[in-house]
Amino acid sequence: MRAALVCGAGGFIGHHLVRRLKQEGFWVRGVDLKYPEFSPTPADDFVIGDLRDPAFCRSIIDRRFDEVYQLAADMGGAGYVFTGEHDADILTNSALINLNMLDACYKRNIRHIFYSSSACMYPAYNQQDPENPKCAEHTAYPADPDSEYGWEKLFSERLYLAYHRNYGMEVRIARYHNIFGPEGTWIGGREKAPAALSRKIASAKLKNLPYIEIWGDGYQTRSFLYIDECIEGTLRLMRSDFTGPVNIGSEEMVTIRQLAQLIMEIAGVAVEIRSIPGPVGVRGRNSDNALIYEKLGWKPSQPLRQGLEITYRWVEEQVKAAIAAGKL
Repeated sequence: MRAALVCGAGGFIGHHLVRRLKQEGFWVRGVDLKYPEFSPTPADDFVIGDLRDPAFCRSIIDRRFDEVYQLAADMGGAGYVFTGEHDADILTNSALINLNMLDACYKRNIRHIFYSSSACMYPAYNQQDPENPKCAEHTAYPADPDSEYGWEKLFSERLYLAYHRNYGMEVRIARYHNIFGPEGTWIGGREKAPAALSRKIASAKLKNLPYIEIWGDGYQTRSFLYIDECIEGTLRLMRSDFTGPVNIGSEEMVTIRQLAQLIMEIAGVAVEIRSIPGPVGVRGRNSDNALIYEKLGWKPSQPLRQGLEITYRWVEEQVKAAIAAGKL
């Protein structure tokens, strides 16, 4: 039986990845600081522990793994990444995890490892025009990410590529663009825009509120990729002969206001959108999928609305439960 290790298996993407690997017949070990929040893990073995500890990293690599997926990171949405209050933790925690995992895999002769980078590593100067952001893979340098989270991702990309060049490790690197779906963080400050807006709109609908608030003017643009397509792209890259880095994201770009309007249509409610001060990141970002199509013959194709319909229904159920419990 093939075996896989998923680091960050208690998180949103990692939990969905474990589920997919089990469907494919893998024996799966998941590792994280916490269990998945919204449903039990299907992993054969789930280890609670801290990947910032090199001894712990060595302890979990006690057997052969055909595939290692390193998704663990200190991250969150704009309310976490762009305030500046968490920069030291973001840099330190994520860098330690990647340094430890690469060293442990190399010393155990486990060579096939996937690393989840982020579109946040792209230069801010290429993302000032919301109508025409430049996020092709070759535009990464000269480097100028808009956050310390992006700088850490850039450093770790280079770290994985160095292990590939110097030690022959078969690394695969993807730059994720705003992955969303059910069973993701939807409240508390680390949630991404689709979940945050779904929560606000569901709350307005259920509480009969006249408006929702968004950070900034709402004309900044982004693209959002549904979780199932993210997992498909990840597995295709992992099992290809292409190292990357390569974008895994949607090319369906919308403004934040358009995203809110789309979710309101799905929810069957219309409320006012009010702008308030808050962290917004770059003015425009969109996945460029030319390279992934060239190398893998595949790119995401699911319309944004299709994934939002599933995600909104799930978030609305969480909001209903929270309201009933007096927590929202």
